[in-house]
Amino acid sequence: MPPRFIQVDHIHVHVKDRPSALKWYEEVLDFIPIKELEFWATSPQEPLTIGSRDGAIRLALFEDASIPCRSTIALGATGTEFLAWHAHLQSQLAIDIPIFDHQVTWSLYFSDPDGNPFEIITHDYTFVAISMRQKQ
Repeated sequence: MPPRFIQVDHIHVHVKDRPSALKWYEEVLDFIPIKELEFWATSPQEPLTIGSRDGAIRLALFEDASIPCRSTIALGATGTEFLAWHAHLQSQLAIDIPIFDHQVTWSLYFSDPDGNPFEIITHDYTFVAISMRQKQ
């Protein structure tokens, strides 16, 4: 039996312009640079590690537009936070973000300015279903 993992440490995200990408991640997702890892970001080929303020999620931004992203970064949320994310993304991105019903989960899909795909997912299916019916 292989050893166990303790967590997903970080995800590599390739961007065209790291300062612009950092601004987007700060404004849209409230991700900030991880202070103790900033020393790595001495060149575009080295990572700038950013993450959620509670440290639960970390992304490593690499400035290299030649590597296209093929993976979707899926972030989990409670039902309440999922609905708040929906409103926040619609406001920040100024586009219609549809809510997808997967019968046991709900998802939002969007991309950063470099085309890196994201999903926000909740497993609080019933809560979101009831909330959406009440808004109709």
